[in-house]
Amino acid sequence: MNVSDLILPAIIGGILFYGMIKNVDIYAVFVEGAAEGAKTALKIFPYILAVIFAINLFVQSGAETFIVSLLMPVTSVVGFPPELLSLAIVKPLSGGGSLGVFQTILQNYGPDSYIGRSASILMGSSETIFYTVAVYFGSVGIKNIRHTVKVGLLVYGLSIFISLAVCSLMM
Repeated sequence: MNVSDLILPAIIGGILFYGMIKNVDIYAVFVEGAAEGAKTALKIFPYILAVIFAINLFVQSGAETFIVSLLMPVTSVVGFPPELLSLAIVKPLSGGGSLGVFQTILQNYGPDSYIGRSASILMGSSETIFYTVAVYFGSVGIKNIRHTVKVGLLVYGLSIFISLAVCSLMM
């Protein structure tokens, strides 16, 4: 048994012990928190559904493949590997979709190749921007998200170029 196996039970036990010391009805507070979580889940469900629908529409319609074919000549001039284009396009939209693209890249090129390392750094240094914005902003009811998305996409673009620069220095 490792110490890490004891961390979660220790935290839960500590919370229960603290609640007993403070004379809190732990079960009632737990049920109240679960009810609040269910309300939040119902509140953000339309936003998540819309994002999932838009992502599936984007990928299944062939728009992603079309954008990759348009960007391929430009990215090859800049030095961006065309093998990473699908990952770069899908990552801000879908975590699951980008994980599938990432797995395909690793299977085709290997994890220790320049492409594999670049894809690994890109996966680790970026976020599913649209899904995250939909969940977090939807849960608190914020509808004006244009500046957040702009900054998120700008930072995402920077993470792409930084991941390629880091891999170029390493290889």
